[in-house]
Amino acid sequence: MNRTSKAVSVAAALLCVAGTGCTDPTVAPKSTVTSANVFNDPNSYRAFLAKIYGGLIVTGQRGPDGNADIGGIDEGFGEYLRLYWYLQEMPTDEAVIGWNDPGLPTLNTGTWGASNEMVNAMYYRVFYQVMLANEFLRQSTDAKLAERNQNDPTLRTNIQFYRAEARFLRALSYWHGIDLFGNIPLVTEADPLGATPPKQATRDSLYRYVVTELNAIKDALPPKGAATYGRATPAAAHMLLAKLYLNAGVYTGTPNYAGALTEAQAVIAAGYTIDPSFVHNFQADNNTSPELVFVAPQDGKNTQTWGGMTFLIHAGCGGSMAAANYGIDYCWGGYRMKQQVHNLFAAGDGRASFFYTTGQQVNVDTIGQFSNGIAGPKFTNKTSGGVSGSQSGMVDTDFPIFRLADAYLIYAEANLRGGGGTQAQALTYFNALRERAYGNTSADITAPQFTLDTVLAERGRELLFEAQRRTDLVRFGLFTSGTYVWAWKHGVVGGAALDAGRDLYPLPANELIANPNLQQNPGY
Repeated sequence: MNRTSKAVSVAAALLCVAGTGCTDPTVAPKSTVTSANVFNDPNSYRAFLAKIYGGLIVTGQRGPDGNADIGGIDEGFGEYLRLYWYLQEMPTDEAVIGWNDPGLPTLNTGTWGASNEMVNAMYYRVFYQVMLANEFLRQSTDAKLAERNQNDPTLRTNIQFYRAEARFLRALSYWHGIDLFGNIPLVTEADPLGATPPKQATRDSLYRYVVTELNAIKDALPPKGAATYGRATPAAAHMLLAKLYLNAGVYTGTPNYAGALTEAQAVIAAGYTIDPSFVHNFQADNNTSPELVFVAPQDGKNTQTWGGMTFLIHAGCGGSMAAANYGIDYCWGGYRMKQQVHNLFAAGDGRASFFYTTGQQVNVDTIGQFSNGIAGPKFTNKTSGGVSGSQSGMVDTDFPIFRLADAYLIYAEANLRGGGGTQAQALTYFNALRERAYGNTSADITAPQFTLDTVLAERGRELLFEAQRRTDLVRFGLFTSGTYVWAWKHGVVGGAALDAGRDLYPLPANELIANPNLQQNPGY
């Protein structure tokens, strides 16, 4: 697929080679070229920005492996969205994966520690992105452009878009950082390179910084359109603000549901529409869906990785499933649903149409057995017309980071929590998703049925396997508590409450040694 955003994801020579030093946000990227000369080429700005976007989906300087961005982990496992998916899905009521690779078994059971390989790699991925964005912003100021005699008006205009996009991508990673880890360092382009180890910022101050950044750049991002698919637009910034405001009570102790509703409404008004076909959002031609607000684009030929959608499509296939039905070469036999989320789906719900039940049992009695748990191959390397992607090993499907359906559900939840709007409008948005799922109005809900529990269950159905669940359960106060348990929670087949503090992941043990300014999260 010749998507504009995919065609530019090639900026290999500019950036950092593998090693833990790359994740230090006060150290400049290493390269055979330097900032003293590489930006003399005006095309370098676009290429560098492409690398920051690419950091969400690819793993190093060549695809699919061979020169990794971060060290200390198998390169395929160290991909940003794969790590984020693991941390958002595996400890919840949604997913279980039967592999014994380092770090995975304790994520399945909620018993991870401060040396968990997947948790640590996610932390380093966050700061790798932050480091890249900071360096881009240092090198693209008006003063730097003038110093290089780069005065072309078109270049100057484009770089203003690029700078806003770099700030958005940094804000996205900082959101992931404060959501997963809480109190982490705050380092920006204003901090000098090679300085002393950064100080730890509070979750509240990080939240306020990210909100301020997004409000400053939301109108400076490139406009929605075919040429900006895969890039951050104003609607993407509004959506990220909606997510931050929805969880403000968790991050700061002070809820902001009114802000969440306002920002969700801004996304809804931005020109996106609900795709009549739910599954089209997860197919190899999902770049044509009118519903996707912001994605991590992947291309079987040009954007190759063993993480991202390559992982999600291959690992969701196993047992007696035929790989060719999903446009891939073979099944990895990885993740399945836990019975709790499977049981949320009622008869007639079209969002369950892709479930694979042959040879699968509902209950996850044994984690390592793929037949335990219904398979949920939501993502596929087949187009809406049934054509396989351009490759069978790598895939063409884009990861939907933000889509309109989530904005509908944010509006509904924020309304219920006192954030304003009208109940009638909230029900209209909520029922629009039900009507797509059922093909008619038979499953619409009415005001007496419209509760927070109803919204959480609907989020579980609509956003299954989209790396949302842990954040939702934390917001609802259910992730660690014994009020709601699921298979293998706290390592117990029937589930039990998690230890206090598990709403946050630990900071990497090695970081605490390297940076005496950091204090570990409680409970670790």
